Amino acid sequence: MSSRLRQLVQERKIMKARTTREMIIKEIRAAQSDLDEASTSLYRGNLKWATIQGYYSMFHSARSLLYSKGYREKSHSALSVAIEELFSDDLEASMVSAFRNAMYLRQEADYGLTFSRDGATQTIEDAALFLAETKEILKVK
Repeated sequence: MSSRLRQLVQERKIMKARTTREMIIKEIRAAQSDLDEASTSLYRGNLKWATIQGYYSMFHSARSLLYSKGYREKSHSALSVAIEELFSDDLEASMVSAFRNAMYLRQEADYGLTFSRDGATQTIEDAALFLAETKEILKVK
């Protein structure tokens, strides 16, 4: 375990947990649902919600990965670090960067009321790639 991950565990931002395949599949379904809703919101011109829903698709994909290793998160930023640390051999580095970018765009849309079509579109495209890569890693259809 890396020192960064060990620190998150000590701070209880990442915790060992009893997880099941059913929990992993539930997160994958939530990721797909949020991705579908994000696409609909983008089509309707609701850029704020498209951005937020796109991010949450990525969040649920990341959470499914974390569950597969027997951990739970207590922080969105801790989740990104854990995914980077635990899946460095499986997940493209660009996907971790995309997750962090989507997290930033979601915060800006939600709290700063700052969003754009380009940001929403990029978040949704990245969410689709992240979900596909997650399914491949976890061997889920």
